[in-house]
Amino acid sequence: MQQHNTTIRHVRNERLETIKPGYRGNKTIDGQFANGEELFNPPFRKVLRWQLTKNPQREEKKHDTYTPHVQVGSDFIHSDQDMVVWLGHASFFIRLNGVTFITDPIFYDLPLVKRRVRMPCSPEELRHIDFLLLSHGHRDHLDKQSVHTVFKSNPQVKALIPLRAGNILRGIEPQLPYQEAGWFQKFDLVPGQVEVYFMPASHWHRRGLLDMNKVLWGSFVLKTPELTLYFAGDSALAPHFEEIENLLGPMDVCIMPVGAYKPAFMMSKSHMNPHEAIKAYNLLRGGVFIPMHYGTYDLSDEPASEPVRLLEQVAASGALRGLRIPAVGEPVLLNDNLLQ
Repeated sequence: MQQHNTTIRHVRNERLETIKPGYRGNKTIDGQFANGEELFNPPFRKVLRWQLTKNPQREEKKHDTYTPHVQVGSDFIHSDQDMVVWLGHASFFIRLNGVTFITDPIFYDLPLVKRRVRMPCSPEELRHIDFLLLSHGHRDHLDKQSVHTVFKSNPQVKALIPLRAGNILRGIEPQLPYQEAGWFQKFDLVPGQVEVYFMPASHWHRRGLLDMNKVLWGSFVLKTPELTLYFAGDSALAPHFEEIENLLGPMDVCIMPVGAYKPAFMMSKSHMNPHEAIKAYNLLRGGVFIPMHYGTYDLSDEPASEPVRLLEQVAASGALRGLRIPAVGEPVLLNDNLLQ
């Protein structure tokens, strides 16, 4: 029987600075990106088990009608203050030193999954956007229609994306300029007043039948002289949080995913539950904790209100001092009062 020869390569954007000493780039095994050193392919049998297993919280979930509060309006777009504004799921409007970013744009219904909470304004009103930050290629983070909308309203926008995500973007909006980065790399498109780094996450990629782990995933650090902000993307709890803090220092603001974690046998290798997200935030030596990835779409087995309830319980015990749970559309101002 012929032995299969595994091809291992390390890839990065050779034009960009790599901030981790001695790091050769992201490991690929036969063309698939590894989660650090190991390949992660979510096994189909677990999906099947999930579909065939009764959710023990089914009744509780059915009667849980929680949705995040929405602060309707678009004033935040025209303000000149530094701020973070949740747009639902993992989409945020972020302004730092006059530079505006939108993370993981998803403004509409997903195929087969309706959006449970409205946007604070019409997606077309999101203007003066300098950069799209795309953490990975899953359809609830990189949405075709939302990218179209942002580009149509913001012909000047550029995208900062993971390695090999350019092919996806070209298929969506061929004229949208982008720059790809590997883990521990610093983008060089951004004006000097904000530094943007692409950092690790523990996740995976799939959009079609034949592209398993062909595109990288990750997280972002935005850094100004006054403030360091971390956007986690999607991730399981893993050693990279400590590594990020070691390289870039304590994170003043941590935007952390806290939903889509049940059943654990299916979700724990790619998402965090609220307690794990708090552990990661502590590893980052975080200041302000802003939760995301809950309440907007029904993607998993936990009841809708459970992530917020768990976070509030930990905060009430004094073990999560920096918790801020903004409404969709409510600006969290990045000023001295917030960071004290």
